[in-house]
Amino acid sequence: MATERKIPRKMTIDDLARHLGADILGPDADRHKPIAGIQPVDAAGGGDVTFVTDPRHAAAAARSGAAAVIVSKPIDGMTKPQLVVKDVQAALVETLNVFAPRREPAVVGVDPSARIGSDVHLGEGISIGPHVVLENNVRIGAGTIIGGGGKIGANTKIGANCRLDANVVVYHDCTIGDHVVIQANSTIGAVGFGYAFIDGAHRLIPHHGGVVIEDFVEIGANTCVDRAKFGNTMIGAGTKIDNLVQIAHNVVIGRGCLIAAQVGVAGSCRIGDGVVLAGQVGLADNIEIGAGAMVGAQAGVMGSVAPGERLAWSPALNVKEAARVVAHLLRLPKLAQEVKRLTAKVDRLEAAKDDKGPG
Repeated sequence: MATERKIPRKMTIDDLARHLGADILGPDADRHKPIAGIQPVDAAGGGDVTFVTDPRHAAAAARSGAAAVIVSKPIDGMTKPQLVVKDVQAALVETLNVFAPRREPAVVGVDPSARIGSDVHLGEGISIGPHVVLENNVRIGAGTIIGGGGKIGANTKIGANCRLDANVVVYHDCTIGDHVVIQANSTIGAVGFGYAFIDGAHRLIPHHGGVVIEDFVEIGANTCVDRAKFGNTMIGAGTKIDNLVQIAHNVVIGRGCLIAAQVGVAGSCRIGDGVVLAGQVGLADNIEIGAGAMVGAQAGVMGSVAPGERLAWSPALNVKEAARVVAHLLRLPKLAQEVKRLTAKVDRLEAAKDDKGPG
């Protein structure tokens, strides 16, 4: 298991600059001020460092009470120290890690209350929490943590340095790579929602496939990834999936995708590398989303999407077309009033015409 770096919780601005590999601009005397946390611009106080990811926030950062500011380009006129880095987001992640609350590490070993099946292989430095169930022929790699109440089905393989939080269930015949994080109460490998209407009743189609999750995937809490009917449901390396997401049977998700909360992906969809699905997006079954495509929140996608396309609205439209549709919709109340006015005018003209008719 990798050893944790020893970084002081309290440090000076100069200490943090060295840790981030940042150049410091500003008064030399201020470099030795202590800092104990990082906060956004509107909340930062004298013991905090803040950050600027958008030039529009530069003035607010200069006015803030922060002891120092992390920037990618120097801000003119700022009197407080500036820590100039190549990538503010990367520096933000590292700084958050520096000041993260220190929690007790997972206890290495197998809790006495765990139930371990036959022919189970556990790597070095693993942590198996209370009331975990490992069924027969499970393989778990070195440094992996299985939180309390978890269950790992027969013949499932989990790689090294993974973290499965409390009550995660991984069904039988699934494969999980290295450095995978699955947050609490998520389920991997349940039977998919596939039925055939036979003799007047819906009958479940057997799902004999599995689930394959590649390296560095992160899956949020209460998310479900269903097993395949045939072959495997696949999630590519580096993909990040939010809470409350449903991935149906035989779905294939590429590498480096971002899938936000409450997305529903129907069966046998193919999602290319680098796709972004915003919150509550719904995909119809058996469609393909090309690499690099982005789908806006609450969009309903009924057909395949070309690589790099940007979609919004429901049913999903190209973002430019969706913007025009929204603009027209927003004008509907005014148009309705205009139609009402014109209708009244026509009624008056018709009434006047009738009055001039033969008497």
